Amino acid sequence: MATASVSFKSREDHRKQLELEEARKAGLAPAELDEDGKEINPHIPQYMSSAPWYLNAQRPSLKHQRKWKSDPNYTKSWYDRGAKIYQAEKYRKGACENCGAMTHDKKSCMERPRKTGAKFTSMHIAPDEKVESFELDYDGKRDRWNGYDPSTYSRVIEQYEAREEARRKYLKEQQLKKLEEKNGKNEEEEASSEEEEDEDKVDEAKVDESKQMDFAKVEKRVRTTGGGSTGTVRNLRIREDTAKYLLNLDVNSAYYDPKTRSMREDPMPDMDPNEKFYSGDNQNRLSGQALEFKQLTVHSHEAFEKGQDIHMQAAPSQAELLHRNYKIIKEKLKSQTKDTIVEKYGNAASDEALPRELLLGQSEREIEYDRTGRIIKGQDMSLPKSKYEEDIFINNHTSVWGSWWKDHQWGYKCCHQTVRNSYCTGSAGIEAAEAVNDLMRANIARKEASDEKPVQQEEKRLATWGTEVPEDLVLDKKLLADALKKEDERKKEERDERKRKYNVKWNDEVTAEDMEAYRMKKIHHDDPMKDFLN
Repeated sequence: MATASVSFKSREDHRKQLELEEARKAGLAPAELDEDGKEINPHIPQYMSSAPWYLNAQRPSLKHQRKWKSDPNYTKSWYDRGAKIYQAEKYRKGACENCGAMTHDKKSCMERPRKTGAKFTSMHIAPDEKVESFELDYDGKRDRWNGYDPSTYSRVIEQYEAREEARRKYLKEQQLKKLEEKNGKNEEEEASSEEEEDEDKVDEAKVDESKQMDFAKVEKRVRTTGGGSTGTVRNLRIREDTAKYLLNLDVNSAYYDPKTRSMREDPMPDMDPNEKFYSGDNQNRLSGQALEFKQLTVHSHEAFEKGQDIHMQAAPSQAELLHRNYKIIKEKLKSQTKDTIVEKYGNAASDEALPRELLLGQSEREIEYDRTGRIIKGQDMSLPKSKYEEDIFINNHTSVWGSWWKDHQWGYKCCHQTVRNSYCTGSAGIEAAEAVNDLMRANIARKEASDEKPVQQEEKRLATWGTEVPEDLVLDKKLLADALKKEDERKKEERDERKRKYNVKWNDEVTAEDMEAYRMKKIHHDDPMKDFLN
């Protein structure tokens, strides 16, 4: 309902007005017209259709709902980039001291600073720029595409189309080159009938490029029914191939998602892999660059958790470079570890054949011995040697180190020496060592047989003040009681300094009774009964 200014209505007029509004809403009565002759929707609420009183509306209207504060000065035009308005021939007062233009000063000049400005040379005066000022509305100030020329994007499209055209031409040349090489080989080997078939293949390859490369073409449809633009790629598959959702019609087989056109599992897992051309979409995830990208992502996450400043989305080039260096260092460490193990333990998988003595420890060579054990016929089997030195005698020794053992010590068997790299003394050294041992055993036995006891020295009792206490020392009980009283008085003075006299007489003569009283009154901190004293 749209009404004019509020006026008094009787009850009957108000009832008729309500009936008319109901009829308009039901479509039985024509809609109300505004000032411009346009119909007003009868379903608009009254609080929206009623004009404010200060507008003094004489007829029903919806003008008060429209934007009436429209500024005619608002514009959507943009600056004329690079436009010049005037070219001066000499320097003008107030112009830029560097280039000579009037539209800016020396501080705002965008030209290269000249060695001598135009103010002093009056040469090469720069033209004045076209300075414009626009009063943009709310949307114009926030439009980031304001002033953009869409025609400039055609250069980007032309660049990509030229690149795609060059790629198609290169692929076509490579295909023709391969077919011609194959044709030349077959001409030398096969008969004339086969040569004609190869020529037909070359002729088929020389068809129109627009038809041959049609499957690599991308067609764009703009303003579709769903809105926006879509791109359809025609090189999806050959139409004669069976669709992947028709390979296995079993309901419990691999699931096909019609929305994304994906079938992750293998629809025919029991089929020979050499005969089937489709093994599920998961095969693509575990092969090619998909697997490399997965490893790169895992490496970036692990490196970030260990404190490396790396992010796969923020700096992909850095992440790929770090992953490449990581693989190189890992392979180098692996090869170093392998070489170290092979160098230390040998390589059982190498092509070098091991000696027969090391493999079996025996051979089929016939050797004949006499009664004394000497070889009559054949050659004695050589014992395999280790990497350590063997049968090398030093310092006149006739046996190696470790050929003799006694009392948890290794030594030389020839001289019973337990010091390594010592000079061999022969049988004389053995006799001298035995004589030393006999003498040592005799000394031990003689010491055990002697019952001499060590002289015990008497312990001296020290006095409490640090002197020796004579045996006949006797403390006087009366003097000891006096000393205890003096010690009590001295401790009272220490607790209360007010009782200390001004003239203090000091006596440094300490008697045995004084020392005994001090010892008796002294508090021992480790005494459990110290709290009960005094």
